Amino acid sequence: MLEFIFQIAVLIMSVVIHEVSHGFVADLYGDPTARLKGRLTLNPLKHLDMVGSLLVPAVSFFLGGFIFGWAKPVPYNPYNLNPGRWPETAVAGAGPVSNLLVAFIFSALLRIGMASGWSEGFIHITALVVFVNILLAVFNLMPIPPLDGSRLLFALFPDKLYRFRNFFERYGFVLVFIFFVWQFVEPVVDVIYRILTGLPL
Repeated sequence: MLEFIFQIAVLIMSVVIHEVSHGFVADLYGDPTARLKGRLTLNPLKHLDMVGSLLVPAVSFFLGGFIFGWAKPVPYNPYNLNPGRWPETAVAGAGPVSNLLVAFIFSALLRIGMASGWSEGFIHITALVVFVNILLAVFNLMPIPPLDGSRLLFALFPDKLYRFRNFFERYGFVLVFIFFVWQFVEPVVDVIYRILTGLPL
């Protein structure tokens, strides 16, 4: 149970950073929606989703041995963004990039801790932070609507195909794939984790 508490705490803070990053970049590019709704905060209570932040992580932990979940999406209005596709692309990429940045910082701490003989508890929690953030980044970069990867992919579509975006986003049943795409996500997560930490997953 203690392990589950540690994992869900790391997950919640990681998804909060992910969502706040979306809102922060949207605000930079002209859309104040997240700021006006009080969502540009690291206070997890402002972002918790009962299903994605508690129920799904519990089910994935006790049935699959790993933890996964999400927070309430930070709202933004793409029509408020500066003209062009780059602002929306930057907003979509902000979440995964923030998770990779967190993973990079904590992997550096992990290497320092292992070299300095820091406590096993610190090493374990730090490794967990690295793993969870890599997982969130890789999963969200998958080109399945409404994940961030699909928005990055749509930004590359020619103008005449861009109208299909609403169709794909409307019928992208991402929840159905969560437990089926792990076989594709896990190898990528494993490679990145080994590169950053020098440890097996």
